[in-house]
Amino acid sequence: MEPAPLDLLKALGDNTRYAIYLELARSPTPLRTAEVAESLGLHVNTVRPQMERMREVGLLEVETDHRGSPGRPQNRYSLAPDAPSLGLEPPTHPLLARMLVGAATRAGAGEEEALASGYEQGIDEAAAHPAARGGSCIDGVVRMLARLGFDPEPVADGDGGTTTVAFARCPFQAYAEANPELVCSLHRGLVEGFVDATGGGDVLDFGSLVDRHPCRVQLADR
Repeated sequence: MEPAPLDLLKALGDNTRYAIYLELARSPTPLRTAEVAESLGLHVNTVRPQMERMREVGLLEVETDHRGSPGRPQNRYSLAPDAPSLGLEPPTHPLLARMLVGAATRAGAGEEEALASGYEQGIDEAAAHPAARGGSCIDGVVRMLARLGFDPEPVADGDGGTTTVAFARCPFQAYAEANPELVCSLHRGLVEGFVDATGGGDVLDFGSLVDRHPCRVQLADR
């Protein structure tokens, strides 16, 4: 049974639920309760029942993520397909991205141009988020990738001093599969520009669809 519009309005009438809803609407990927709580500065026990309330009235969808500790799957929440977007999810953005990738391909743009464009954006990302300069370079890259929806999973390498960060999700996946040389180079440039702008680290290796390797980046703190 489709939820009544009044139920939806009541659910969004609470300030906390509205803030949670906006956080999920802005996110490119589904979020765990702990991620929403951390972003909003709230306790998870405050956020969890509010998200369940919005799920009950049809505003949110939940998916179960079985990665992580055995026997302890994580729930990830996102806006339901029919939920109001509040103007935060323009449906033309994916269309625009596809057209731009197509235009760049037809114009002859290659890996070098994509790397340069991604590098500039990486510098901009570092400037827009000064907190990224705090702590280690690797921590900053992980925070940046998480913010952009890559769901990074860092693992310290056995030799010590280096860390491999796997990309468990890729918000560029549909475009990368169609044109990996261009799109994966944009991603690589983004990471390299961010690392150089924040300082204190180096990109040692970058695996992508082009390399037939698992998508990941190997980093070292200086």
